[in-house]
Amino acid sequence: MVSSEGFHVKVENIVAFASLGVKIPLIKIASKLEEAEYAPESFPGVVYRIKDPRAATLIFSSGKIVCTGSKSIERAKEAVHKVVDDIRKLKIRMPKKFKINIENIVASTQIEAKKKLNLEEISFALENVEYEPEQFPGMVYRISEPRVAFLLFGSGRIICTGARKLDDIHTALEKLRERLESVGVKVKPIKPAQ
Repeated sequence: MVSSEGFHVKVENIVAFASLGVKIPLIKIASKLEEAEYAPESFPGVVYRIKDPRAATLIFSSGKIVCTGSKSIERAKEAVHKVVDDIRKLKIRMPKKFKINIENIVASTQIEAKKKLNLEEISFALENVEYEPEQFPGMVYRISEPRVAFLLFGSGRIICTGARKLDDIHTALEKLRERLESVGVKVKPIKPAQ
């Protein structure tokens, strides 16, 4: 849980990737790594789940590895390194150095909603909003700098997705606060129940 300007932000998921620049023999990996699943008729990569750090990775023959499910940037990077080490143990040449990029951070926070946030009213007052309660109970609100999307729910729960740095989440939440307060919605962050 990371706190900034009153917002209690909980990181829910980190998506990271590395492009290794080498071909990876997926059939060999799938047959040798116990937690690996490979069904090329339905998905072009190997799904490899690891327990410590807990994450799911997608390994592609092109040399790209995508990691999802980590709750911190450090753990996501640790997971990618572990997967590369596990592949290396199968006598498959892997680069010693490679860059790991953060593709997406999903985080949540909570603001006080004494009755219930009136998402319909908010959706008319703001731009870049999608709100179709018959299809989805949340309102989608996008901002361009930093480039993120928010899901706002009547309960006051807010999900932020699309950030690539933790600082972007805090910057985006402050912009969301400003915009909501500019249309008459009092934003009072609360600590979410654990």
